[in-house]
Amino acid sequence: MGVSALLSMKIASYEVYELGEKASNESGAGGAAAWAAKTVVLKLVTENGLVGYGESVPTLRVLPVIESLKEVARAYVGRDPENFEANQTEWRKQDFYLPMSFESTTALSAFDIACWDLVGKQYGAPIHKLIGGKTRDKVRVYANGWYDDCVTPEDFARKAKDNVRRGYTGLKYDIFGAYYDWIDEKGIRAAIERLRAVKESADEISREGKVEHMIEHHGRFDPNPAIMIGKAIEREGFNPLFMEEPVHPEDMDGLAKYRRRVGLKVALGERLLTTQEVAFVCRNHLADFLQVDITNFRGVTGALKAAAIAQAYGVEMAFHNAFGTIQNAVTIQVDASIQNFLIQESYYDFFPQWKRDLVNDQSKVQQGYTIVPDKPGIGVDVNEKVLDSHRVEGMESFNSEVPPWPIKGTWKNFM
Repeated sequence: MGVSALLSMKIASYEVYELGEKASNESGAGGAAAWAAKTVVLKLVTENGLVGYGESVPTLRVLPVIESLKEVARAYVGRDPENFEANQTEWRKQDFYLPMSFESTTALSAFDIACWDLVGKQYGAPIHKLIGGKTRDKVRVYANGWYDDCVTPEDFARKAKDNVRRGYTGLKYDIFGAYYDWIDEKGIRAAIERLRAVKESADEISREGKVEHMIEHHGRFDPNPAIMIGKAIEREGFNPLFMEEPVHPEDMDGLAKYRRRVGLKVALGERLLTTQEVAFVCRNHLADFLQVDITNFRGVTGALKAAAIAQAYGVEMAFHNAFGTIQNAVTIQVDASIQNFLIQESYYDFFPQWKRDLVNDQSKVQQGYTIVPDKPGIGVDVNEKVLDSHRVEGMESFNSEVPPWPIKGTWKNFM
């Protein structure tokens, strides 16, 4: 490859796409949860005509995230996408608040992902070949987003059976209804009944007991009620693969208290933004599994550092992966390479159809696994017709009665 070809790899332009259903601003429609209604996609074009794609996290931040992408672009346009570390250092130097700004880290992540996509296409290699090669040919996934409109134990049981029949061997679900900060004994009883219903119905279909359960708390509880929940689950003899974000994410002392009092395994990380935070969590044994998000942890470059830190402490990776199909594609690439992989979250089957169409439905889940693709870059082709047909503007819908993060139709109590 000649010098001129390498020089022409410089980033020439960028474009930001806010995608959704045309009615989603009004109705909140578009997926298993309100935040699933939008996707923010970044497109980079190099001087030699290569195109790379990245994705940012939109959750009730879509407009500031788009503005942050425009800010980060000033540090990337005109630079070589192969210089991942130098490019991130340039933005770190410019952004005084990067370590504590979600909007900045998710914008930076989109640029980093798009740069890896470009470099993969330049060399005709999928990302996994650029970061160490494969350690697995297929990635085991668990279903999330499957339990929309589930309120009663019977609701949960019915849909659990459906998804175990589809081949999923892992189910994650939130059993806490509309409780926040505190939960009373009635709420704990309801949660246990939902958990029991899912487990018994899953075991009925998978008679060998191969289905693992992950209990989503959404980081919504104070330490004492979280401990009450954990102890109740232990008393019932349940042993989930993990309890996700059992306490509010900023309460590290509360998390330490939870770890001392509850013996169940813990997963967290989707709201961690720096390697220092990852090191703190791992060094203090605050989590068994780490769930950083490639679309807000400085992209592939940051995710590899997080995985390496976790591996040094014997912590396995289960990346957060809940927003879009470009995020899903790049996450599968990293999963394929790292040694300390546990299991991968997947909303793929529960996304609105247009999100699957965005990648030409090239990341199908088959019997609980996603095959690692070998196409260059992120491993999938982006359908630019969807970029055009689903372009929208404005903020996500806002509902003062229901926060944006629960799965649709589940912010309800049945007792």
